[in-house]
Amino acid sequence: MSSMTISQLARAAGVGVETVRYYQRRQLIATPATPGGIRRYSDAALSRLRFIRRAQELGFSLDEIADLLGLDEHADRATARTIAREKLGQIETRIAHLEAMRAALRDLVSCCEHSADALPCPILHAFAHPPAQNPDAD
Repeated sequence: MSSMTISQLARAAGVGVETVRYYQRRQLIATPATPGGIRRYSDAALSRLRFIRRAQELGFSLDEIADLLGLDEHADRATARTIAREKLGQIETRIAHLEAMRAALRDLVSCCEHSADALPCPILHAFAHPPAQNPDAD
């Protein structure tokens, strides 16, 4: 089992030392004992940090990651799958929203490119005068 200082651990995981300390305060990573006044971290701490980083890359919040860290790889497969499906649904909803934003902006840019210079800018006009919201749409 390897033994690393906090700076070695942070470097190996690709995070800053303050990130490690923050994760410790959030109780995502255990704070090791300090023999001789220096905290030493094991390979397990590095694995845990890498788990956190990968889950963040896939869109999980630290609260969600805390829940995932509490699961057992063998016994909690169904729970992990449910959590991942929920996250996937959230991401798909965000993508749909971003695609709608992209289409609206494309339309505004095209309208601006093809409208007479004497007319108000369609982009700025659309921002200043948004269409009325339909309360039944939600």
